[in-house]
Amino acid sequence: MKHTQTSDESTAPGEDSARGAESSRLVGSDRVLAVLKELARYPDGVGLEELTRVMGSPKPTVHRALGALRRAGLAGQDTRGRYVLGDEFLLMAFAHHEARPEHVRIRPVLEALAHRFGETAHYAVLDGREVVYRAKVDPPTGAVRLTSTVGGRNPAHATGVGKVLLAHQLGTVEEIGAWIGDSPLVRRTPRTLGTATDLHHDLRATLERGYALDDQENESGVNCLSLPVYATSPAVPSGAVSVSALTYRTPLRTLVDAVDEIRALLGPLGEPYG
Repeated sequence: MKHTQTSDESTAPGEDSARGAESSRLVGSDRVLAVLKELARYPDGVGLEELTRVMGSPKPTVHRALGALRRAGLAGQDTRGRYVLGDEFLLMAFAHHEARPEHVRIRPVLEALAHRFGETAHYAVLDGREVVYRAKVDPPTGAVRLTSTVGGRNPAHATGVGKVLLAHQLGTVEEIGAWIGDSPLVRRTPRTLGTATDLHHDLRATLERGYALDDQENESGVNCLSLPVYATSPAVPSGAVSVSALTYRTPLRTLVDAVDEIRALLGPLGEPYG
């Protein structure tokens, strides 16, 4: 049967070529962004040869992308000629992060927790199977480097912040099984929960007591207690705070005994509203 072109299907002269050019620009933009993301992995700078190798892209392509980033102030070169993130990028990133409403509201809480326990305090949100750290405050003294970084990720099922947020989303073992899907739960330490049944028991206990525990499940020698934060929704946590402590210095029992104090420091942000 002969196809009759409708008005919705009509193509103006030159439109196909315009769409093709737009597609090409998007591909080019994707390449520039890929270079920007890779560049962020090298705080000490990276040479063009190495960047080309790790990205698996032609040198001219990477060089053009770096040129575009430099013109925008998003990349630069140090005195050795190595490429680094540009000052303009850092200015935008830090200004945006510091101005986020949730960060502004949660920062004083994290500072109070870090000062009170002499340990690291976090604020994180859930993103699929992972948590993303939005804010972190180390103690005034005695800080020990943890795997967490602002903008970094960890498996949700292995962290206190992740489990307290999952507890409000996954109510049955079937829901947990569907959430796990075909990808097994990552075992970060010998204590990491590895099955849907184990995670279900833990999440149910978390919901009943109102806080989650990480008993060296994400990092050996580090435990934490986490509470939900209601910054943007009256009933669903927008994120979670945690106190992450070295086990030899602050045992998990110490954090559990102080949970009411932690809640008090969290204040209204720790309570559903509306």
